[in-house]
Amino acid sequence: MSDLREAGLASKAWPFEEARRLLKRYSKKPPEKGYVLFETGYGPSGLPHIGTFGEVSRTTMVRRAFEVISDIPTRLVCFSDDLDGMRKVPGNVPNSESLVEHLQRPLTDVPDPFGTHDSFGAHNNAKLNSFLDTFGFEYEFISSTEFYRSGKFDDILLRAVEKYDEVMAVMLKSLREERRETYSIFLPIHPETGRVLYVPMKSVNKADGTITFDDEEGREWTLPVTGGNVKLQWKPDFGARWAALDVDFEMYGKDHSTNTPIYDRICEILGGKKPEHFTYELFLDADGHKISKTSGNGISIDEWLTYASTESLSYFMYLKPKTAKRMHFDVIPKAVDEYHQQLRAYAGQDAKGRLNNPVFHIHGHNVPASDMVVPFSMLLNLASVSSAEEKSQLWGFMQRYAPDASPETHPQLDQAAGFAVRYYNDFVKPKKVFRAPTDLEREALEDLRERLKVWDGGLDAEALQSEVFACGRERFDPLRDWFTALYEVLLGASQGPRFGGFIALYGVDETIALIDSALAGELV
Repeated sequence: MSDLREAGLASKAWPFEEARRLLKRYSKKPPEKGYVLFETGYGPSGLPHIGTFGEVSRTTMVRRAFEVISDIPTRLVCFSDDLDGMRKVPGNVPNSESLVEHLQRPLTDVPDPFGTHDSFGAHNNAKLNSFLDTFGFEYEFISSTEFYRSGKFDDILLRAVEKYDEVMAVMLKSLREERRETYSIFLPIHPETGRVLYVPMKSVNKADGTITFDDEEGREWTLPVTGGNVKLQWKPDFGARWAALDVDFEMYGKDHSTNTPIYDRICEILGGKKPEHFTYELFLDADGHKISKTSGNGISIDEWLTYASTESLSYFMYLKPKTAKRMHFDVIPKAVDEYHQQLRAYAGQDAKGRLNNPVFHIHGHNVPASDMVVPFSMLLNLASVSSAEEKSQLWGFMQRYAPDASPETHPQLDQAAGFAVRYYNDFVKPKKVFRAPTDLEREALEDLRERLKVWDGGLDAEALQSEVFACGRERFDPLRDWFTALYEVLLGASQGPRFGGFIALYGVDETIALIDSALAGELV
């Protein structure tokens, strides 16, 4: 056994814990289909969002871990429920009034309001594929419409007719009494209007695989369940899809967790083996409310990528997926810096350490080196004191601190500098509040200024940090009050960087001038 596989089998990283659980599924014999199947689902009524990214990236992490500890081939399927009826007209599309007449029709039968694809469903599916391709995910796309209409789902649908009473019994337990009276696991698609109908069944014929129902006008119809004439309600569809594809692993949000026994049981009734599941906690906004794409609270993927790299978002997705986390703009700088700390650590780690490092789960075996010689949080402070509007202004300081660095040799740093300027101007600048120093703080700042005036130690960040400590050590208890004063008086912020590092980056003379401005009351 290789050292890497042995380390993976012992790793406490959550993707390896899930991968080991999945491997036990085939401890006696490998899968008859020849591979292990991972699946993620997608509702194409809207555009891909940050939850879509999280689900696919986390599933990919488990898949990558599985491939370390097993030689069984793997596949990842992204399944789009595009046969679902359009329940309401989206408010963010052109010509929305033209869609009203298509309500309740499958999304793949609704004209594309953007005019670029054969249908609204095809348009949103293309957006999903483009979205996933942008981030380099390896996946196979399956359209529910194609799956139903091509006959690939027929065997399971016929089995659902045969086992109709059993599946209905599972569903009826979960429904309110008034809903039970009209509920059916089958949703017929009207032969004339093309609409997905929510109507009770008059009969379900096991002999010929048909259903009989009255439409909304009271006309009786009999349709075969095969060939895309019928789709399953979403909960039965979940379990039926697992059975049809022989899914081995699927993760979803906590809001699905109460339905897991329903999905599992329906999968088993229809002849499948329930997959391994992973339920993750949902993201919260800054106020602790659940993030909703409908209400628009929290942060979108486009917004995150306006201020930081994809990798920093992947890093945030990796962290404690079973813990509810607040996801808002203030978490971005910390995620960026922690990601690069892990990149730097990876190079010196053994196999065990590397497999426990988040960057392995983000990049696999192709972990890049970090060229961030200046932390992102420091770039933000530099943007603040220099009132930077362009990243080129930051490079003037950075090249004095790190003469060998340039946009060409340090592309990550160059990208981060651009992000830092944008983040500073959008989030930090509007919130900056300077205050005047207290008498004790003024005394310490004057001491620091005088020390810097005679400083001849160059841009040694640690030595400069020692000077900063010396000014505060005997004056402040606790000492962190001194650093809080530095941030609030000089930077207009409640927290900040290691101040010695900041002086080395910003410059000794520039820091002296900054202290003079603060002492003269020019910053308040």
